[in-house]
Amino acid sequence: MSKIGQNVNTNQLNKFLEHIFNRNNQLHEKGQRGTPIMIWGSHGLGKTQTVFEYAKKNNWKMAYCAPAQFEEMGDLHGMPMIVDPDGNIQGDEYTVYSPPEWVPKEEGPGILLLDDINRADDRILRGVMQLLQNFELLSWALPAKWQIVATANPDDGDYSVTPMDDAMLTRLLHISLSFDARAWAEWAHSAGIDKRGIDFVLTYPEAVTGKRTTPRSLVQFFDQIHEIQDLKAELDLVVALAKSALDDTTVSSFVSFINNDLTQLIDPSDILNAEDFKTIKERMESIAVGKNGEKRVDRIATICTRLYLHLKNDNYQNEDKHKVNLVDFILLDSIPNDLKMSFFMDLNKEAKPEVKDMLKDKKLAKLLLASL
Repeated sequence: MSKIGQNVNTNQLNKFLEHIFNRNNQLHEKGQRGTPIMIWGSHGLGKTQTVFEYAKKNNWKMAYCAPAQFEEMGDLHGMPMIVDPDGNIQGDEYTVYSPPEWVPKEEGPGILLLDDINRADDRILRGVMQLLQNFELLSWALPAKWQIVATANPDDGDYSVTPMDDAMLTRLLHISLSFDARAWAEWAHSAGIDKRGIDFVLTYPEAVTGKRTTPRSLVQFFDQIHEIQDLKAELDLVVALAKSALDDTTVSSFVSFINNDLTQLIDPSDILNAEDFKTIKERMESIAVGKNGEKRVDRIATICTRLYLHLKNDNYQNEDKHKVNLVDFILLDSIPNDLKMSFFMDLNKEAKPEVKDMLKDKKLAKLLLASL
C-alpha cells in the first residue's frame, strides 16, 4: 500500500482540514464523535508544519505526540497508580492512571497530532485504535472540541514503516500531500525565504526530487545562503552548502541557475515601483532570450508567478504608480499571451479587491477580448 486519498498541495490540504474540522465540531455538538484525519506523504513535504501552522493561524491549542518513541503501552495510557479510599479497609484499593504529560487537559479547539504514526511498533498501533475510534482510551479522553490528525509515510518499500490493516485505516479520513512548486512558493514568500531560492524552485521545479532534495532540505539550504550576497563570487562555499543538504542533480541545477545569472531575475517590487518602465521592458526582453537566442518562457513564468504572489499577499499595499506599471507589465510583448491570460485570470480570481481594481483598464480589456 502506498499513499491513499486525493493528492493535494498545501493550499488544498488546508481547505480539506478546515472542512472536516468544521464538520467534526458540528457532530460533537450533537453528541457524536468526528473522524480523525491521516495525511500521507513522503518526507520533507511539510505535513507536520502544515498542521502546526493551521493551529497557529486559527489560534488553536496544539498537542504533539510521536508514537514511534513509545516503548510500551504505559507511554500511551499513562502510569498506573493505586488509590486506597480507606486505609482501614482491606480490598477497597483500585488502580487509576495518570495521563501522560502530552495529553490535552483543557477544552479546545485544538489538534492532537500523532506524527509519523506508522513508524510506531505494531503493538502501539493496536493500542491507538480506540483513540482513533472514540477520541479516548480506557485511561483518558480528549477534552471537547479537540481534533486528531495523524501523519504517515507511504508503505511502498522506501520507508521503515509498520503496515496498517483495514480496521485501522477505516477509522480515518485520508489525503496525500504532494509537492507543488507554486503552492510552495506562496508559502515561502510569506515565510520570508530567500527570494533567489523561490526563483530557483519556480524555474527548476523538477529539481525537487523527493530523495535528499525536499522542500524541507531546500529551506535549510536557502537559510544557509541567505547572507551570501554574491553567490557566484562564493560559488565554492555555495556548492559545499548545497551538497550538504541536496541531491547532486539539484546542486548542478542550482550552479546553472547561478552561472546563467538567474539570481538576478526582476523583483516584483522593482516592477511595481519603477519610475521609468522602459528599464523594466528592456530587462524583460533580455531575460526572455537565452544565450543561443532561444525563448526562455521559464524565466518569464517565474517572474509572473512571483509578481502574482507579491500582489496576492495579505501584506501588499497599493501605491499610485502600481496600477500603471502593472498594466504595462501585462502588455509587454516579451510575455507570451497564454502567460498573460493566466496571470490576469489568477489575479482576478484570487487577489484582494484593490488589486482587482488595478486590472480594470481598457487596454487590458481589449487584450482579453482579443484572446477569447
